Amino acid sequence: MGLSTARRAALLAVVVCALALTVAVPLRNYVSQRHELAAVAEQQQRLDADAAALRGERAAMDDPAHVEALARARLGYARPGETPYRVELPGDAANQPTSSSGAAIAPSEADLPWYTRVARGTLGTAP
Repeated sequence: MGLSTARRAALLAVVVCALALTVAVPLRNYVSQRHELAAVAEQQQRLDADAAALRGERAAMDDPAHVEALARARLGYARPGETPYRVELPGDAANQPTSSSGAAIAPSEADLPWYTRVARGTLGTAP
């Protein structure tokens, strides 16, 4: 070929760089897709567990005794002829956080900063 040693070295360097770039991009895509696949598989397992829990809750709602117990506990319902009582101690009202509308805030909501609670209430974003 009649090329000098410097030119041969430069040509070899260009070929090696081209081969490295040819291999590097697909390898980078492969590695990133493997990480993404692992994250999606983990999310799928989490969603499967959530779905199983929700199926269990739905099955529990088929039991009239469970529904009655929930209505009594959460809504304060009583059967006809029963007299419902709610005992509130003086310190209980001060310890229970309330929103601007006066309704009780869930304990997980109470731990959030005030501006997050205001944004959720104003924008209607879900927790």
